[in-house]
Amino acid sequence: MPLQMIGAPGDPDLIRLPWDLPLEQWPEHHLVALPRGISRHVVRFARLGGRVYAIKEISERYARREYRLLWDLVRHDAPSVEPVAVVTGRTAADGSELDSALITRHLQFSLPYRAVLSGTVRPDTLTRLLDALAVLLVRLHLTGFYWGDCSLSNTLFRRDAGAFAAYLVDAETGELHPAISEGLRAHDIEVAHVNIYGEMLDLEAGGLLHPTVDPLTFADQLVERYERLWTELTQDEIIDEVDWHRVDQRIRRLNSLGFDVAEMMVRRKAGTSRLIVRPKVVDAGHHQRRLLRLTGLDVEENQARRLLNDLDAFRVSNGLRHEDEAIVAHRWLAEVFQPVMHATPAELRRKLEPAQLFHEVLDHRWFMSEAAGHDVGLAAAVRSYVDNVLVFKPDEKAVITTSDPLSP
Repeated sequence: MPLQMIGAPGDPDLIRLPWDLPLEQWPEHHLVALPRGISRHVVRFARLGGRVYAIKEISERYARREYRLLWDLVRHDAPSVEPVAVVTGRTAADGSELDSALITRHLQFSLPYRAVLSGTVRPDTLTRLLDALAVLLVRLHLTGFYWGDCSLSNTLFRRDAGAFAAYLVDAETGELHPAISEGLRAHDIEVAHVNIYGEMLDLEAGGLLHPTVDPLTFADQLVERYERLWTELTQDEIIDEVDWHRVDQRIRRLNSLGFDVAEMMVRRKAGTSRLIVRPKVVDAGHHQRRLLRLTGLDVEENQARRLLNDLDAFRVSNGLRHEDEAIVAHRWLAEVFQPVMHATPAELRRKLEPAQLFHEVLDHRWFMSEAAGHDVGLAAAVRSYVDNVLVFKPDEKAVITTSDPLSP
C-alpha cells in the first residue's frame, strides 16, 4: 500500500517527513522539544514553516476514527486540538509495516498538567485545574460527546486570567451522539474519577503533591464540581407565574458561568398555576463572543470577562455611560489595551498571550496601588511588571530546546 496523507495539511513539507522511520527513530533536526503528557502512544512534535504539529503513532483504524471525531468536535466548537491529517501506508526500509500517524496542530501556549504542576503543587492550583476539567467535560457532554477516558493526561491547559482553560487532546475512545445518555454520562464521570485519583496518587508518589492534599478527596471534588455545573445548566425550574423575574435571574446566572441560552421551554404544571422552565443552553463563551464583537480580540472566557470589566471601568471613569458601546470599546483598545502591548518589549511578548499579559498587568497594578496607598497608574504598572515579573517568566510559546524531563 503506498504512502497516503488524508486531510487538509496545508503544508506540503509534511509529506516529506521521514515516514519510513518509526517516530522514536526520527532525526532530531525534524523535531522540537515541547512538554508532553503521559501517553500510551509515541508522540513527537515537528515544526514546519513556523507551525508546530503533534504527531501520534497509532493504528490506521484508530487514527482515522480519532481524526473524524476531532473534526466533529471542531465543528461543534468544542475545546479540542485541531486535526490536520492521517498518514497511512507507512513502510520501513526493510519492507515491514509501520503504524499510521495522526497529525494535529499544536495548541499554542498550552501545557500538559505535569508541566503546569512542576514543583510542589499548591492545593489552589489543583483546584483550578479540576474546575477547568469539569467545565470541559460538561461542554463535551452538552454536545453529546462521550469521552471514555477523561483525565488530566488527556487534557491540555492554557492560562485563562486567574484560572485555566482545558482542551481535549485525545479522542481515541470517544463517541459523538445526538445527545448523551444518562448511562454514558454516568460512566464518563466514573472513569474521570478513577483516572484523576490515579494521577493524584502518581503525583503523591513523586513528591509533587502538597501534604495537605488528599488524592481521593480531590477526585471526589471533580465529580462534585461537574455535578453542580451540570445541574445549573440543565435542571428544570418550577416557578409561579408571578415570579417570571426568576427566569431572567436564571439566564444571568448561566451567562455568569460563560454559557448562552438559545431558548426556554416553558409549560404549565398540571393542576397548578406554576410553570416548568427548562433552558436550552448552547455555546459556552458568552463573554468571549461579546469581547470579540466589540474589539476583535479572540481570547479565553475568563480573560474576556476580565477585559470587559476593565472596559466597563474605563467607560465609567471617562464619563461615557451613555456613549455607544462600540465607540467606547474602540477608545479602550486605542487608549488602554494597545499601549500596554506596545510598552512590552517585542522579545518578551512570546512569554504570554496578550490577553493574559494584560490581565497580569492589571493584577500587578492593584498590588502596587495597595502598597502605595493610591492608584499608581497603568503606565507605571506596565514598567514595573515588565522589569520585575515578565522578564523572569518562562516563554510559554517558544520551543523548549533542552531535554524534556516530562517526556515519557
